[in-house]
Amino acid sequence: MATALVTGGTSGIGAAFARALSLRGYDIVLVARDETRLAEMAAELEREGASTVETISADLAVRADIDRVAERIESTDKPIDFLVNNAGFGIHGSLLEHDVSIHERALTVMCLAVLVLGGAAGRAMTARRKGTILNVSSVAGTIATGDYSAVKAWTTAYTESLAVELRHTNVQVSAVLPGWVRTEFHDRAGIRTRSIPDVLWLDADALVEECLRDVARGAVLSVPSARFKVLLFLTRHLPRRVIRWVSGRISSSRDTKVEAR
Repeated sequence: MATALVTGGTSGIGAAFARALSLRGYDIVLVARDETRLAEMAAELEREGASTVETISADLAVRADIDRVAERIESTDKPIDFLVNNAGFGIHGSLLEHDVSIHERALTVMCLAVLVLGGAAGRAMTARRKGTILNVSSVAGTIATGDYSAVKAWTTAYTESLAVELRHTNVQVSAVLPGWVRTEFHDRAGIRTRSIPDVLWLDADALVEECLRDVARGAVLSVPSARFKVLLFLTRHLPRRVIRWVSGRISSSRDTKVEAR
C-alpha cells in the first residue's frame, strides 16, 4: 500500500489533498500542530474508508519538528510515496515593521520546511526510483503583495529547480498554483475578501482533483481552472510596472491585521 504525507493536512487545501489521496488508496500521514484537529481529521478519513491514518503533531516553525518529520519521510518503514508540502499561513503586514517575527515564521514554515522535507523526500524517493513531491505555491507568487508573494515565488522557483535536479530519477516534482480558494485561510489571516468577484473563487476539492490529474500526466506546474491560467499568463507577460500597480490596489483593500493559521 502506498503512503502519502500531507503537511497542514487538517483543513483547507491540505485536508482536500488528504481526502483525495485516501480515496485513491493511499495510507495517509497527517502533519499539523493541533492534536485535536489531527484526531478529528484522522477519524473523518477513517469513516470515509481510509485503511491507515498516522498523525504527527509538529510545528514546522520549529527546526527540531521539521527534522522529526524529515526523519519520518526518509524512514524505510512504510516509506512515503507522495509528499504534499502544504503547511502555511497568510501574511498581511508591512515589510517595514520592526517586529519581523511573522516573516521569520513564514520563511521557516513555507521555505525552510519545504526545502528540508523536499530534500528528504527527494533522497528517499531517488533511492527507490519512484515517488511524487507536490508543493503548494500560489499565483500570488507572480505579483507583489508583500512577503506572501515573495515566499510563494520562492516555492515555485524551488519546485522547478528540484524538478530539474531529479529529472532522471523517475521522481515527479510539481507545484500547484491556486488562486482564491474557499477555505478558512483568508479569514484567519485577517484578509478582506468581499471585493473579490464570485467567479474568481475556487472549490478546494475541485482544485485538488485538477491538480492530481496534472501531476499524473507529469506537469511540473499546475494552475487549476482556465480563469487562473489566463491570470497567470497575464501576470507573466504584462509589464512589471502594471503588475506593481495592480498589487498596490489589492494590498490597499486589505485589513492591517496579521494572524497565522
